[in-house]
Amino acid sequence: MNTELLTGIMIPFAGTALGSACVFFMKKELGVMVQRALTGFASGVMVAASIWSLIIPAMEQTENLGRLSFLPACAGFWLGILFLLLLDSVIPHLHMNSEKAEGPKAKLKKTTMMVLAVTLHNIPEGMAVGVVYAGFLSGNAAITAGGALALALGIAIQNFPEGAIISMPLHAQGKSRGKAFLDGVLSGAVEPVGAALTILAAGMIVPAMPYLLSFAAGAMLYVVVEELIPEMSAGEHSNIGVLMFALGFTLMMALDVALG
Repeated sequence: MNTELLTGIMIPFAGTALGSACVFFMKKELGVMVQRALTGFASGVMVAASIWSLIIPAMEQTENLGRLSFLPACAGFWLGILFLLLLDSVIPHLHMNSEKAEGPKAKLKKTTMMVLAVTLHNIPEGMAVGVVYAGFLSGNAAITAGGALALALGIAIQNFPEGAIISMPLHAQGKSRGKAFLDGVLSGAVEPVGAALTILAAGMIVPAMPYLLSFAAGAMLYVVVEELIPEMSAGEHSNIGVLMFALGFTLMMALDVALG
């Protein structure tokens, strides 16, 4: 695995680690407004990454189908949606406990569910990076090194607030800074593992690349709509989340076009 490739699959993990490191520099838990802003920003990044780095390249690879070139992308997209729906039905996640959280023990349980939810939803993100790099390594003209790097950077940007939103509440609820940091870091460890496994299976996945790219897009957008948008728009001042969504979307769009 060359240095460029290794760097690409580790960038998203670095974003989680840097976000988790906020626990060493900030004394208080992130305020509700800050969390809402960060969640909105992450949502915008993920939506733009899903479109420019995943869905559009998927359709470009099936241009030979003419007007039906959208079919593989649609099929893969729905498979990604249904896969995350299945995972959410099997594994408990944040919303199942949010309304029942009362007292320190319940809050700790809620935070534990959040760690589980973030870890679960990092799987398709890692896979997305792996699929894009596998496509680039296979010589696919629709995927460039810059485009793959843009996706990795975009996911790293949205992983930063995730790391902070995990580590800081854990510390506020009694865990040491070191253990809270470690939990935040571990939540992102599935990403480079998933990316590496996907790349190792590149020979088998290249023929299905349009389906896999759109599968990753569907999975990521499920996370945005199911988890992130409700968090960013809850309560007062939801416009902060919307503005940060627009900023994240614009930044990721610019990165993908500029680097691609």
